[in-house]
Amino acid sequence: MYARPTYEVETVLAAGAGDHRAVDELVRSHLQLVYNIAGRAMNGHPDVDDVVQETMARVVTGLSGLRDPRSFRSWLVAIALNQVREWRRATAAATNTATLDEALGMADASADFAGLTVTRLGLSGQRKETVEASRWLDDDDREVLALWWLEAANELTRTELAAGLDLKERHAAVRVQRVKRRLESARAVVRALSAYPRCAGLAYVADGWTGTPSPLWRKRLSRHVRECRTCADRLSDLVPADRLLAGLGLVALPAGFAVGLLEMARTAAVPALKGGLLAMGPIKGKVAAGAAGSSLAAKPVAIAAVSTALIAGGAVIVQNLQPEPPRGRAAPVIATSVPASSPRPLRKPTPTPTRTRSRPAGLYGRTVDTVDQAPPKARRPAPLPRRAAGTLAIGGKHGYSRYGGAPQMTHRGDYITITGKGYVEVRWGILYRSRIGDFRAATWTGLKGRLFHVASGGGRRMDDEQAPGVTWMGAPEIGFVRLPPGQQQMWQNEFYYLDGQVTIHNNESGTDIDLNVAPRTWSEVWRDISTGLDPARGIVRYGLTRDTGDDRAPVPQYVTRARPADPATVPQRSRVSP
Repeated sequence: MYARPTYEVETVLAAGAGDHRAVDELVRSHLQLVYNIAGRAMNGHPDVDDVVQETMARVVTGLSGLRDPRSFRSWLVAIALNQVREWRRATAAATNTATLDEALGMADASADFAGLTVTRLGLSGQRKETVEASRWLDDDDREVLALWWLEAANELTRTELAAGLDLKERHAAVRVQRVKRRLESARAVVRALSAYPRCAGLAYVADGWTGTPSPLWRKRLSRHVRECRTCADRLSDLVPADRLLAGLGLVALPAGFAVGLLEMARTAAVPALKGGLLAMGPIKGKVAAGAAGSSLAAKPVAIAAVSTALIAGGAVIVQNLQPEPPRGRAAPVIATSVPASSPRPLRKPTPTPTRTRSRPAGLYGRTVDTVDQAPPKARRPAPLPRRAAGTLAIGGKHGYSRYGGAPQMTHRGDYITITGKGYVEVRWGILYRSRIGDFRAATWTGLKGRLFHVASGGGRRMDDEQAPGVTWMGAPEIGFVRLPPGQQQMWQNEFYYLDGQVTIHNNESGTDIDLNVAPRTWSEVWRDISTGLDPARGIVRYGLTRDTGDDRAPVPQYVTRARPADPATVPQRSRVSP
């Protein structure tokens, strides 16, 4: 849970006493939090920036009257939600002929805050389903969800959540539980509607639905899902939303948002404060139009530096937000790769979960993945060293997963180019029941910089049994995929760290292979490999930490800095040393 640092209290005290730098720091460090609260509560309405501006204006002008600096965040959250409610009232009052949905300008599913969350945080699987389920809630529930989401993500405390809702903590807990139940109901609907083929009974109930999520249709469809055996069976692996949201980062401020505010700062006639702040002009749009004479009209706002996530040139760029890693509580990693220059196993490292070791010169590329034995299924992974992460851009020739939305390579010749600095997940799918035969490994070409194999997870190695005699690589009645001699056995999810650029290729031949590739945060990698055993969900073993925290960490097999005409010709023994 979020613990308020001493320096924040000191900053609030200084800001209240008129220290412009302290005010600037408070605005800078809390702008993204306010944007996430307003964005989710307003479902990404275009007026979100107006509400964020008004919130920060009230914060700046009210700091001197704040009695208890320890309550700053509670006070900030309460102001943000009050401004959301004021916006909703002003907007509804401004329209007499339009319906409420028209007055609020409901965004389509691709442009609302749920869509932004999925895109900017690179979400897939059940996390993506959970975000999509939020579209089915009503306005009051979205307000609660906006705060509980941040509480689950360790950005707010329960006290701050309760203050934002203007409730005592025990009453706030009741509100949160109600919204969680409605969210779980909506998740069930999202899962059932996305199933292929769709349940015939559900299709009948959904006849007449326009495709726009709403609380009314959530109630109608969830009733069928609860009572239908076919639909209910598809919900058996749903993970509680609390666990899915734990450690999830904030949605970054959009580039257009920052540019717009800075432009207003240059043209503003009246500064909010003299000194280190940028003065904003008056509020525009429906909020001001519907609130003439109210506190929403013509307020200057102080805005400082922002962080951004972009979608540019057809590439997905994701901001990797890195929470502090857990304290070490596991046995040291067992080396699963060996140096290229020696057949001896790598010496057991002592990785730290909080910092990366200094880089010894000339060691990168000497340790290459090789055949290894599976660790005991109940052995927890060693602490995962944390490497600096920025943004990752993904492009190339590929499709997208029907279920998780991640970039997916399904045919020979498909490729994905990854550029930037951060963690990457490659998820293996071997469709042996579709086609089985010769196996060609996926290869990495055109490497610039460094690529490390940092962890393996997904709850299983692909050669683990999923049923007696049946693995994720074949069955007795069909046959089993055989890897080339010397190739390391894949796990369901393989995790890599890239600092530079590389292209991964699907070289499938006789065996049908799907490869999903997606950016991941450090916390997502750790959560994957450290999730407890749960055979009902197919999690039959803990994951494995491979990263040593420095350049001794292994590089994957089949990597080259060259760009061969046929990517399938990349040799198994990588040679990538500088």
